[in-house]
Amino acid sequence: MAATEELKVVLAQPRGFCAGVERAIDIVERALKRYGAPVYVRHEIVHNKFVVDTLRERGAVFVEEIDEIPEGAVTVFSAHGVARKVENGALVRELDVIDATCPLVTKVHKEGRRYSEKGYDIVLIGHIGHPEVEGTLGQIPGTVHVLSEVEEVDNLEVTDRDRVAFVTQTTLSVNDTKDVIAALKKRFPKIVGPDTRDICYATQNRQTAVIAMAKQVDLLLVVGAHNSSNSNRLREIGENFGVPSYLIEDASMFDPAWLDGVRTLGVTAGASAPETLVQETIARLRDYREVDVETLDGVEENVHFKLPKELADVPRPKDAMEAWAVGNS
Repeated sequence: MAATEELKVVLAQPRGFCAGVERAIDIVERALKRYGAPVYVRHEIVHNKFVVDTLRERGAVFVEEIDEIPEGAVTVFSAHGVARKVENGALVRELDVIDATCPLVTKVHKEGRRYSEKGYDIVLIGHIGHPEVEGTLGQIPGTVHVLSEVEEVDNLEVTDRDRVAFVTQTTLSVNDTKDVIAALKKRFPKIVGPDTRDICYATQNRQTAVIAMAKQVDLLLVVGAHNSSNSNRLREIGENFGVPSYLIEDASMFDPAWLDGVRTLGVTAGASAPETLVQETIARLRDYREVDVETLDGVEENVHFKLPKELADVPRPKDAMEAWAVGNS
């Protein structure tokens, strides 16, 4: 194939930041504006190195545990949520806490506690070790079982077969969870759980967009972090449709050899990846081929979550808004 042959680049719609991620980043930026640096953040605010590094440059200090934070300091909990013991540790150290937990994650915590208070065993459909799952485990008292595969359902031992409930990790879509839920309902006919409409809208929308795109591209690039659950799933979906699919954290990870024989290339981004990384990837593609870009028809997301009241009146720095959209300022 001639090096000058045009490459059609198809962008998924929607892609990139979801409302929960936008809110979490916005909280850190506004906290820095209101209180000044440093603002401490427990764990990565979201799973994206570019985002974390940019916020670190602005004055955010990322730590793994509460005891690394000076007493009384302004502290932000990440979008993934935290366990009750972390909240209690913050109280002991008299930290000035701003909670950036995604409201959809908080909803899962409340549902889990509601079932637990009624004496149900809880089945948490999710991946052990994921920060959101660890936080949810620490928010629900009583018996909680974590599983992610259909095969695990047969080995599940519960206190009362008639009192079982399930909740799900928000970064899993309806497609990700439907087989496990079906197996749970078959084994425990009286199981209760949230409506499928409670599944994170952003996860579902991004997967639906990739499914549509995979039917018309020769190669799929997913811009996102390797420790991002939803980004990895987008890559897996492409592979499941027989499309060579690669997860790249930024444009520097792109291998031009992937373009061999490719006429149409699809690009999407995980829910924690800013649009600037997508645009930098397209610019990198132009180093090798003439590029024609089009955006697929898809869901136009207009979801916005309220900010914590202590930051609602703080304007977001203009340079910060521009950084995620068009490039790091």
